[in-house]
Amino acid sequence: MNEKIILSDFSVEVIKRLEDAGYEAYAVGGCVRNCIMGIPVFDYDITTSALPEETERVFSDMKIIETGIKHGTVTVVKKGNTAEITTFRTDGEYKDRRHPEKVFFTPSLEEDLARRDFTVNAIAYSPSKGFVDIYNGEKDIHDGLLRCVGEAERRFEEDALRIMRGLRFMAVYGFKPEPKTAVALHEKKHLLKAVSPERINSELCKMLCGKSEYLYPVLMKFPDVLGEIIPEIMPCVGFDQKNHYHNLNVWEHTVKAICSVEAVTRLRLAMLFHDLGKPACYQFYNEEGHFKGHASVSADICEKRMEELRFDNDTFKTVLSLVKRHDMIMRDDSVIIKKQLNKYGEELFFDLLKVHIADDMAKAPIAQGRIEGYRAAAETAKKVIAQKECFSLKDLAVNGNDIIAMGYKGKEVGNALQLLLNAVIEGKCQNDFGSLAEYLVIKKENV
Repeated sequence: MNEKIILSDFSVEVIKRLEDAGYEAYAVGGCVRNCIMGIPVFDYDITTSALPEETERVFSDMKIIETGIKHGTVTVVKKGNTAEITTFRTDGEYKDRRHPEKVFFTPSLEEDLARRDFTVNAIAYSPSKGFVDIYNGEKDIHDGLLRCVGEAERRFEEDALRIMRGLRFMAVYGFKPEPKTAVALHEKKHLLKAVSPERINSELCKMLCGKSEYLYPVLMKFPDVLGEIIPEIMPCVGFDQKNHYHNLNVWEHTVKAICSVEAVTRLRLAMLFHDLGKPACYQFYNEEGHFKGHASVSADICEKRMEELRFDNDTFKTVLSLVKRHDMIMRDDSVIIKKQLNKYGEELFFDLLKVHIADDMAKAPIAQGRIEGYRAAAETAKKVIAQKECFSLKDLAVNGNDIIAMGYKGKEVGNALQLLLNAVIEGKCQNDFGSLAEYLVIKKENV
């Protein structure tokens, strides 16, 4: 057992204050786990024998937020530092598979630790008293094991969100589930239907943004768990594409594509959804499998499931756009690049290139030959932007008022501006007032 770990100065002050007032107090849960693992800690949870009103008296000189007073939790704030302090407690029955009907305060730290989800989160620490680790959580941390406190089935039956938290801890921290925990994750997956969409959303996104080397085995071993949230995953598992561009089945390809793109929520979600429509579109002819229209079907699945999971509007729109266009033509051609920058905007354009690269990295070598072309297109686009080349109406040397002054009216104004923008992008006209005006006169005379 470690003799000492480094807590924040404020958390140490909070623990000492409670101890000086005659109460037990310990840092507990994720903050202790992360300290042991050498991972930065931003939130400190303190567990104490003090009742909530006693905690408030101890910290009467600080700002106090009654975060969850009914469950024994208050938050204390000092000069921007916060600590969440909760009274030792045991939980009543979890009738909704998510929250205990009642909580009962207890003077026993051991009883408090017994109600926690995983051993790695059931370690308490006080600078004055050291560790309390009755479930050998530190050993599990060093062994890289995710183990439930007590019976795994019971832990997941109490709070089904723990199923998603388990997958997240594996993907983010690299834990491997010990056998009984792994079995329970599969057997109790149906309980996820009792969890709110918002909480599923949060855990799913955190999991997907885990380290690729940790995330890959999680996605490969637990597709059935994720299938409770997104049922369209299951037809992809083991689906042979029978196509020379693919040497992996649909789910294997999807997982590799997810792990091949940077760990940004919108990109990882896009790769999760991008091919889920393939099984529904499969056709076999000319001795190969084909998936005509799968991007559109995948987008429909993406739209439905992201709406169910209550994603924010910006993430929803971006991911849906990426899924819809994940197989559109993109190549290192300055004219095409400028038109696409104009149509999609800079951020979506570069995201689409990242999606294309990740998609092809998860295909057979014959398809991976296109990756350098995508990377070259990204460099060309960066030069276009850096050199402030014209690719949008705002970059044109004329505006709507100039076109009106030339005698154009109504829809003619927009049409004329678009004509000039295309001419500049295609190199048919210089982007200066005189050249643009002259080009418009010539075009008008030739109509």
